[in-house]
Amino acid sequence: MTEPKLYLSGDSAVTVELGDRIAPEINTRVHTLMERLEQSGLRGIREQIPSFASLLILYDPLILDYNTLAGEIIRLAALPAAGCSEERRIHLIPCCYGSHFGPDLSNMERTSGLSGDEIIRLHSGTDYRIYMLGFLPGFVYLGGLDGRLVTPRLKTPRVSIPEGSVGIGGSQTGIYPLASPGGWNLIGRTPLNMYDPDREEPVLCTAGEYIRFCPISACEFYDIRQAIQKGIYRHEIITAERE
Repeated sequence: MTEPKLYLSGDSAVTVELGDRIAPEINTRVHTLMERLEQSGLRGIREQIPSFASLLILYDPLILDYNTLAGEIIRLAALPAAGCSEERRIHLIPCCYGSHFGPDLSNMERTSGLSGDEIIRLHSGTDYRIYMLGFLPGFVYLGGLDGRLVTPRLKTPRVSIPEGSVGIGGSQTGIYPLASPGGWNLIGRTPLNMYDPDREEPVLCTAGEYIRFCPISACEFYDIRQAIQKGIYRHEIITAERE
């Protein structure tokens, strides 16, 4: 197991590096450390921000000094894996694939040799771990994409991508929470608002949780959008044992 590496990130933050690659076991270590720090009762930690293989810890230096924090990080990171959450939280995300919702699906059929139905089956048949959020508020970087769906990013990025678009970029898949430029291959779109600043919890999902895409028709897409606008739709969340 790689020893954690600590780097000062200004005068009130420290970055803890727990690996140098994208891998579920490394990301699990990141979230395990974050969970243990939350449960430790250590005063002065303001916020923790996980990424693929590291954890950024923001702290109040008037309450918590660096040496105390560093010692606790090293101690907690060395503990056995047992004792943290045994369940994973899975967000069921409706997705309408193909047509104008996913204009790059037909191109993926040509490059992958798979039919549209096979691509949809493979893409919706996985529970994707949310490794981190970034790029845009609520943009989820998901791991676990089937190798047959790995597709290079577009040579020329689009100037504008509709919010809710589901795309594939290399070995990752994700959801654009806002309209923005982007170079991922668009295969579908969800009617859900992944980010809503007026919502009590603006970001729909958090790092460490999981997403499962559920294929829907165009009619269902617009029905759900209408229900969301009326405030009567809530997406389903299920729990399962960690693998």
